[in-house]
Amino acid sequence: MASTDQKTLLDRVFAASTTEESRKLYDEWARTYDSDMSMHEFIAPRLVAQAVARGLKLNHISTETPLQGLQIVDAGCGTGLVGVELSKLGATDILGLDISEGMLAVAKNTAVYDDLKIMDLTKRLEFENGKFDALTCCGTFTHGHLGPEPLGEFVRVVKDGGIVVATVLDSFWGEKGFEKEVERLEKEGKVEIVEKDIHDYRKEAGGGRVLILRKL
Repeated sequence: MASTDQKTLLDRVFAASTTEESRKLYDEWARTYDSDMSMHEFIAPRLVAQAVARGLKLNHISTETPLQGLQIVDAGCGTGLVGVELSKLGATDILGLDISEGMLAVAKNTAVYDDLKIMDLTKRLEFENGKFDALTCCGTFTHGHLGPEPLGEFVRVVKDGGIVVATVLDSFWGEKGFEKEVERLEKEGKVEIVEKDIHDYRKEAGGGRVLILRKL
């Protein structure tokens, strides 16, 4: 069972109302985040990494290292849980972005990121169009975090044929306008919806969609 301190931090993070508040809370949580989420059997990072290989149809190329040679940006990388899972599948060129310096310090210790940058995902990303083969965003489309607005920006920075893989809290899918935004991007001919299936990726809290968008 999670400790009272952990529950309090989780609740506070979910209730955050400003970017600065989120930054401070994650700085505070960074040291114990991985162990706390382990108690929740948080498997979303592994599902996201697997979805990158599946979405790019690379599993048949190499069953062990399908992501080798890809340039991937991990948006909202936190302590690096997704980066670790991507590296297990052969990825070596991974850029991690996060608003929390404390979380990035922990991510650096994983030694799987080529570079790590402090970045606010509610702003325009500092990259040219089509820079990355894939963008991952895990655990950020949830309470007290991001709405659907960054999706278009995420699509912008991946290559034609590249993918965006994101987890979206299931209750947010319709309530917060994610379904509408994804349908808009599809209707405008910017993306193909590859997957939007529901997965249980956090113990006793359900999960959400693992969304795969391919840029057209």
